[in-house]
This record gives sequence, C-alpha cells and structure tokens, in this order.
Amino acid sequence: MRLVQLSRHSIAFPPPEGALREPNGLLALGGDLTPARLMMAYRNGIFPWFSPGDPILWWSPDPRAVLYPEQLHISRSFRRFLHKTRLRVTLNYDFDAVIAGCASDREEGTWITPEVNAGYRQLHELGHAHSLEVWDGDALVGGMYGVALGKLFCGESMFSRQENASKTALFAFCQHFIRQGGQLIDCQVLNPHTASLGATEIPRQQYLAHIGDLLPQPLPARCWLAQELAYRLE
Repeated sequence: MRLVQLSRHSIAFPPPEGALREPNGLLALGGDLTPARLMMAYRNGIFPWFSPGDPILWWSPDPRAVLYPEQLHISRSFRRFLHKTRLRVTLNYDFDAVIAGCASDREEGTWITPEVNAGYRQLHELGHAHSLEVWDGDALVGGMYGVALGKLFCGESMFSRQENASKTALFAFCQHFIRQGGQLIDCQVLNPHTASLGATEIPRQQYLAHIGDLLPQPLPARCWLAQELAYRLE
C-alpha cells in the first residue's frame, strides 16, 4: 500500500482497496476538484478532505460510517423538541448559504476552502449536490449538504446556529429520502455525534457493493426539486 499522486490529466483513481491503514483510508493526493473528478471519486467510494494549505487528499476508510435512514435515532429530548419546534426545512433553496455556513460556523476551522466551495457549487449547478436549509422565520439557522448517487446520498457537512437545527435538517431529509426511495446515507467516518444519530460502521467492501447497487437506481426527479419538506413524528 502506498500513497498515489494523482495527475491533472486524468480523473482516474487507484482502487480503494489500496488505501493506507494509517491514517485510515488515505488513498491519494493531488489532482483537482473539478465536477468530473469529484463524481468519479464518489462513484468509487472516495471523498476529498484536507486542511487549508495542504495538497488535496483523497480518502476511502475501512470501515465506512453509514446511516440507514429508517434507523435514524430520535432521543427523548429531540422528540420533545420536534413536538414544539417551529423550524422549517427546505431543500435546495440556498446551496451557497449552506456551504458558507458549514465553512464558517466551526471553532476548529474548516476544510471548505474557496476551491472546495467552488467545486461543490458546480456540482450543485449540475444537479449532483444538494442542500437542506433550516429556517427560524426568515433566518437561516442550520443546514447540511451532500452529493446524490442514485438511492445513495453522500453527506458532506452540516452546521447549526440554533439548538437541534442540523438534527432537524437530517430528520426531515431522512423522511423525504425514504418517501422517494432513498436507501443509504454515507457519513464517511463515525464520530460520537453521528453515532448518536444512529450511524453505524460497515466494511469498505460492503459500502462499495452498496454503491454498485444503488447508483444505477435514480430517484424521481421530483426528489431534488426546490421545495419545503414536511416532517413529522410517526
């Protein structure tokens, strides 16, 4: 296993199985963040993540963190919150504001550089990347964005400026995604927050098999139309 330097003249990636074990999943560096390369990466179970000033790093960790949307965990406190909240959730109303929120609302800094921002904005314009917005009145108080691959949604980042805002976005999205036929949400790497929401780890090979099964199954076009999402406790 060795780290591969990508060429700017080809969007091909090495097989994910060749990723390093330490750090877990690091596969390649370099290349660019053009829509073609980004989509090639996602279709092969690979995603970019790097610090400002570093070269672009590409990852495919083993195991992989995923969330089966019907298994989203609703805590008692969040259930009480949902019963009384007036937050509204929309889909694809303001992608630019959501990715800007994800970039700026982090004390530890962000990997969402202007180059990353531009790459995902282009994916959004092409219909591959999508945003969820959470509104308190007219104020944007949270959201999330990611990349759609058929019945798989690859979550990239979320932010909250108000208690439970990003959780509400995920809750509304899971209900919408299930109604439209979606089956799996990629969470990349498990952490305490995603684990508390019901995410789990599966072997990388199983995740790659999921991509092979779910990518060729497009969701209805209405799934990604700009719209307000109805959500409720079952």
